[in-house]
Amino acid sequence: MSMSDPLGDMLTRIRNAQRARQTVCVAPASHLRANVLDVLKREGFIRGFSKEELRPGVAQLRIELKYSEGEPVIKEITRISRPGRRVYSKIRELPRVYAGLGISILSTPRGVMSDVEARAANVGGEVLCRVF
Repeated sequence: MSMSDPLGDMLTRIRNAQRARQTVCVAPASHLRANVLDVLKREGFIRGFSKEELRPGVAQLRIELKYSEGEPVIKEITRISRPGRRVYSKIRELPRVYAGLGISILSTPRGVMSDVEARAANVGGEVLCRVF
């Protein structure tokens, strides 16, 4: 059976793995998921990730979660734009997440980037998720 929201599934896997205090979680691989994980790694929310080939044409992402003093670094990870309700934002109207302590991840014409990078590049786009 196909998934209607693959990105939402990956975010839920990360959320559940951190609640269970696991150090690693896996998710099926795609370019969008890898780009979102790259933003999370650049912003310091995860340790890293790697792509593992299971068999030809089928791969998975191995996500290394990050903890600080036993507590998960990611306190909240929420899907904003869903398949049933897409959310787009101009860069001037993009709200700051927890007064700049968190980030929003956007899909822009220049690629997937955090809200800080989007403001610097002066581009808006689809708000994929919010991380704090």
